[in-house]
Amino acid sequence: MQRCSYLLLLSISLFLSCATAFAPPTVSIMRNECASRHQQRRQPTTTQRFATAIDTSFMWNRGLSFGKGNFKFYNGFDDWMKPFPDADRQEYPEIFQLPTGLYEVALSKPLGIVFEEISAGRGLFVKELVEGGNAARTAKVQVGDVLVGITAVKIVGAKYERRMIPSRTFDFDTMVGAVGSNDPKFQCNNVILMLERPSEADSKRVDEWLDFFEPPFDCAWKQRQ
Repeated sequence: MQRCSYLLLLSISLFLSCATAFAPPTVSIMRNECASRHQQRRQPTTTQRFATAIDTSFMWNRGLSFGKGNFKFYNGFDDWMKPFPDADRQEYPEIFQLPTGLYEVALSKPLGIVFEEISAGRGLFVKELVEGGNAARTAKVQVGDVLVGITAVKIVGAKYERRMIPSRTFDFDTMVGAVGSNDPKFQCNNVILMLERPSEADSKRVDEWLDFFEPPFDCAWKQRQ
């Protein structure tokens, strides 16, 4: 059953009043989803080849390095990619720019977007923009756009990170949890969304590109805390 707009506004209000760190869509679900996708792709995708060639090992903070370094806080795609050397930009330019039909937007809360599930428990699209709301004022977000990435905060011990997380398979509640985790107490003054415009985007290409942001299995983002 699709969720009504008042439920979105109510849920976000609840999360804003008691914001907490983002819990990935029950970690076991994320693991199963990723394993399934890996089995289906016997040949490496374009982005996977880039990730292997570019060396992204320093992008994921493991163990005591969690919450430290250049990749502890996502504040926009261009800023995130700055640590990579110019040689990578010249050899693999496709990974350093958003695919056609994919765009990024930073919004203060409340977002001013009414999301609705594409199918029961899987995927979200923009059903409506709140008139005069933060999303409408950007003049970028359109009805029908699909949510494929969202920033979320994760805490490990006394440290935290904010990252862009692929979200094409998120359900409504997981999205609300991600929105709520972007809280000022974690130095977050916005929520950053990646949205796909179906009339312009190649969804397969977008998903391959988004693999760049998929957490590896041995990092804290795929583990219960």
